[in-house]
Formats: sequence, C-alpha cells, structure tokens
Amino acid sequence: MSPCFPAWVYGDPRQVIYPRNSTGMYCGVGENKDKPYVVYYDLLKCITGTSILAAAMNGLQCPTTQVCVAKCPEVFASIYLKSLQKDIMQPYCQPGFNLTSTTMAVSEIAAKELCPTFLVPSQPFFNRCFPAANISIPSDFSIIYQGRNVTGNDTKDVLGNATSQIMDSFNFQNLGKRIFQDFAKSWSWILIALAIAMVVSLLFLLLLRFTAGILVWVLIVGVIGVIGYVIILVVVEVVLLLLLLFLRKRILIAIALIKEASRAIGYIMSSLFYPIVTFVLLVVCVAYWGITALYLATSGAPLYVISAPNNSTPGCSNITGNTTCDPVGFNSSSTGCQESRCIFYKYNTEGIFQQNLFNLQIYNVFGFLWCINFVIALGQCVLAGTFASYYWAFHKPKDIPYFPVSGAFMRTLRYHTGSLAFGSLILTIVQMIRIVLEYLDHKLKGAQNPCTRFLLCCLKCCFWCLEKFIKFLNRNAYIMIAVYGKNFCVSAKNAFKLLMRNIVRVVVLDKITDLLIFFGKLIVVGGVGVLAFFFFSGRLPIPNDAFKSPTLNYYWIPILTVVVGSYMIAQGFFSVYNMCVDTLFLCFLEDLERNDGSAEKPYYMPKSLMSILNKKNRPPKTEEKKKKKK
Repeated sequence: MSPCFPAWVYGDPRQVIYPRNSTGMYCGVGENKDKPYVVYYDLLKCITGTSILAAAMNGLQCPTTQVCVAKCPEVFASIYLKSLQKDIMQPYCQPGFNLTSTTMAVSEIAAKELCPTFLVPSQPFFNRCFPAANISIPSDFSIIYQGRNVTGNDTKDVLGNATSQIMDSFNFQNLGKRIFQDFAKSWSWILIALAIAMVVSLLFLLLLRFTAGILVWVLIVGVIGVIGYVIILVVVEVVLLLLLLFLRKRILIAIALIKEASRAIGYIMSSLFYPIVTFVLLVVCVAYWGITALYLATSGAPLYVISAPNNSTPGCSNITGNTTCDPVGFNSSSTGCQESRCIFYKYNTEGIFQQNLFNLQIYNVFGFLWCINFVIALGQCVLAGTFASYYWAFHKPKDIPYFPVSGAFMRTLRYHTGSLAFGSLILTIVQMIRIVLEYLDHKLKGAQNPCTRFLLCCLKCCFWCLEKFIKFLNRNAYIMIAVYGKNFCVSAKNAFKLLMRNIVRVVVLDKITDLLIFFGKLIVVGGVGVLAFFFFSGRLPIPNDAFKSPTLNYYWIPILTVVVGSYMIAQGFFSVYNMCVDTLFLCFLEDLERNDGSAEKPYYMPKSLMSILNKKNRPPKTEEKKKKKK
C-alpha cells in the first residue's frame, strides 16, 4: 500500500470536517478553537451550481467573506436599520475591526465587507450557519438584493431561494434527531430481538441432526407440490419425480452429511462465533480504505488569491481574482488597492500527486477488494481446518483436538497466508475487470453502436460467471489447503478434479444445503421480523406496561433494524454451517477414495454414511482370529 502513503502525508481530512474562514483558517481548531461555526456575510452569493459532494470537498466555500464565530446569530440585525445594533453585529465582524470605535460610514463598511450587512436567526448545519426554518421576518427588516431594497416576506423568499440547495442537502437534521430518539427509546428491545434471532439460529442448527431427514423430504415434497399446482409445469414435475427416484441414495448421503455437520457444530460451538472475528477484520479493512480515500481526496494544498470587495474602487480595477498570494505575509499596499485581501480560493489540483489522484483511488479500491477477499478466505480456511480436524478424528469426540478453532487460526496464519493471498488476488483481478466493464457500460449508455453494446454485455456476463466459478473453486481450494497444507494451485487442482469425479453428489448436496439454509434464514428473519412488527407497532396485546413498546416517531426504524440485524446474525451462523457441510463433504470424498475399510486404511466417516454406502471397517487380524477361536 506504499503508493497511498503520500495521501497520509499530504491529505488533510479537516478540509471536509471543519469549515474555513476567508483567510483559509479552520474554525474550531487552533486559534479558532472557541469559534467552531462559520458565518457567511452575504448568503445570496452562496448558490452553487455543483453537487454538494464537490462543494464539500472544496470546503463549502462561498464567494463572500466568511468568519469563524462562537455561535450562530440568534436575532435579526442589519446595518441598514436606523439604529445600528453594534453590540449584536460586533462578534460577526472581521477580527481586528472595532465597530464601536470606527468612524467609517455604513456604506464603506459594507463595501469593504468588514461586517455582515445583515444577520438572521440561524442554525448550525455541519458547523455552517444557515437561516432557521419558519422564521418570522420583522416589518422593518430589509436587505439589498440585486440593487433593490427587499423587505418583509420577500426577504424570507430571497433567503430561502439563495440557500435552498445547501439547505436541501442538510435537511436531514430533524429526521436524524427523530431517528436517534427512536433508537434511544427502543435499543434495549432491539437487543432482545437480536438475541432471540441468535437463539433461534443456534437451535435450528443444533436440531438439524434430528430433523434434517424429515425437513429435507418435506421441503422437496413442498417444491414438487408447488410445481404441480401449475398445470403447465406438469412435465417438469414428472422429470423431478424421476430424478428423485434415481438420486434417492445421493439425497440420503446429503442428509447424513447435513446431520453430521449439525453434530460437528454441537461439539465445536466456538466455531459459531468466528464470524465476529471476520466482521471485525472487515470493519478494519473498510475503515482503512475509507480513511485513505478521504486523505487522497483532501491531499490538495489550499490556494489563496487576491480579491477586492468592489473592483470599481480606485486602484482595484486590476484585481481579477486570478493572482495567488500568501496570507501570512500579504500586504494590501503592494497591490495598489487598499481594500484588497488575500482570501482562500480552493484546493490545488495541479500538482503531480494531485493529477494522479484517480489512479491512486483505483489502486486504493484494488487494495480494499484484496483485503476483503483475503479476510473472507482466512475465515473459510480457519473453519475448514476446524471441521477437518473433527472429521479426521477417528473416535469422536474423544480425538477432537482441544481449542480446534484457535489452533486452526494459528496454523492458517503461520503456514497458509501466501496461498490465501494468491487466491484472493486472482478473485480481486476479476472483480476489478468487472468494475471497469461497469464503468465502460455507464459511459457508453448513449452509444448508438449495437455491436459495442452487445460485446460489452457479453463480457459482463462472462466475467460474472468467471467470478462465481473462482469463488467456488477458491472455497474448495481453501478446504484442501486446510486438510493437506499444499499450495493454492495444487489444492485448487486436486479439489476441482475431486469434485468433477463426484459431480452428481456435488449438485445434490449443494442444492439441498441451499434449500435448508434458505428455509432456516426465512424462519429466523421472518419470525423475528413479524414479532418485531407486532411489538413495535403496538398490535401485540401485553397487559403489563413495563413490557409494552415505547412511543416512537417511526416504529419502522427499530423493525428495519431488527430485520437487518437478524439477517446478519442468521447469515453468520449459516455461513459457518455451510462451510462445515462443504468441508465434511470434501473430507468424505477423500475418505472414500483413499481408504478401503481395512485396519491399515479405515474409514473415518460416521456409521450413518457407511450404512448408506454399505461400507464398514474391518477389524484388525488379531481380533478376527480371536473371534474365530470363540
């Protein structure tokens, strides 16, 4: 990640976090630490034609004087009023200018932008002071807009139009407050609902060892019944019935493996909590990528230009706003215009580093995808090593090693990181190609050439299929790496050949497992979601007030949180279970091909699988002789 190091050196996220005054100084830090807000002298100049994101990256600058203040204005004030409210206006004037002792005329103060021409009650939005909503304009309050005097309700309309774009972009404040209030009232009930989802997921997995057979056949019959309900699909139903007859033995093997996976999880309960480790590592990856992207986006140095409030002032006609300056050593007398100032303009985008920001952001995305894929691969390999140690334990659970998850984790980090990184790199390259194709498709949406569109569509489809295949191959390669410890290429080749020799069993097990996992997620998410709906909407009759739902602004907020959280919990639990099934399946296929049931090469599979396949372990010769003597 060395090309991103300059971003950490030159980047400055304060450009987005903190506002700046006209001299480029940050509000809320340094010498302005007691002045966290910025006031715009003339809000009528703040209309921006760019997107709010682009404006934010440029510091939300506005072509008017800006000063850092301790708090936003709370009352109406104007320098055009008959009685100048100096005590109110003074905190918002430029530092060093004393409104009380000055002898300047009001017009001169306004021309030099030494103080704001007017103040209105404002609220801070991301530390920027904007007019408050639903304000009542005093009858004697007026502003100058486009050379005319505006008073009364017209003032409100002008201010609203001038700041509408920025206000719309930040208009989520009240909504955010209400949502936060709902979370504050219902967080305990949300945690209880998520705990219920966790318990239901765990019980479902543990009970599969007893109910997998019945559940699989019920689901299969249900699917056939649904298809049979549609008369048009009667041919499909006949084909499915014939397939069931021919695949009955393989379905029984799949059921036995599913039961054994449930038994394995029951013996190694700690494996269910490994997704928490994966989640934490993924959060670290996302945080690193986001912070680096922010530093890259804010790596430009601030640029300052010479500006004059009024170019018609004698000596100021040559001030065009294109001459750069240094605010530290700037002297207005050197420009010939006494009213000239050195103000912040924008962030530099012309340097060598800044000109390659797009390429560096692409590199950052590539590194992000690689890290994400590596973390997922690490989790798959650790779980594969955990469940492989269960399968190859001859006497279960006596021969299962102590701390199988932590042992597999340390073993993976010590021996297999290179293989995991290589497999993740291959997947990342394919994903980057897909991103490039999506980018080209977005750029060529208006293209009239049908051949180009068709070719691009074919490429997108091909690389989508390639990504799915590589994910499938990598997953099984990591299992072989965990079992035998060989490198990625050898493990991928062996896994692919092994699966191709047993392709029918692979398809049957994969589809049955997918059906069971889908049903399990449906029970967890659907059940907990429906319960949350009736509870938070107040439709669940509860006599005790202590257990009633709190009064909420939006009851769908906790419901949505519970549904999303339940899905994530179910996904974590069932991903472990799915990995367990896949690992036991590959170990089972290896067991069948490498062992013959003799004393030298006994089968490690459970007795349920041996009975289905009519296999059994023959006792050692000494035991056979003893039996014959008896």
